[in-house]
Amino acid sequence: MTDPKRLPPNPYQPSREKLIDRQIREAMDEGKFDNLPHTGERLPLVDDSAAGDWALAYRMLKGSSFAPPWIETDKEVRTLLARRDAILERAPRSTVIGRRRDERELREVVEAANKAIFRLNHEAPTDRQHRRPLDLHQELAALAAAHASTIEGA
Repeated sequence: MTDPKRLPPNPYQPSREKLIDRQIREAMDEGKFDNLPHTGERLPLVDDSAAGDWALAYRMLKGSSFAPPWIETDKEVRTLLARRDAILERAPRSTVIGRRRDERELREVVEAANKAIFRLNHEAPTDRQHRRPLDLHQELAALAAAHASTIEGA
């Protein structure tokens, strides 16, 4: 005789099992909860103290791999600043033709970064997330100094 607890539920017979409970049980039977991150460990705490009333909303957005527009814009700004840093880093090794390319690229990066910074400063909820725009003349002076270090080092 078979164990009545092991028989699959009859789809034609009304059941007291709720839909969500059935879905969880079926997922467990299929092993979908095996090998999840932090299995057997305490869940890491997330500090959303700065988010205030928006903490739950931000946590839900993060869980679905979505971020508020100002965070996405800040990522864009950081990417552009990394490009600027890469241009300045390679500048001492640039040839004469490379120097013109460096200056052109730096102008484009500074212009794009300033547009993104402008957008960020208007999207961010508080001034703590704001950034200062880049000064093109200072950036070009830093590039010229990096190019000059090649001449002095030679």
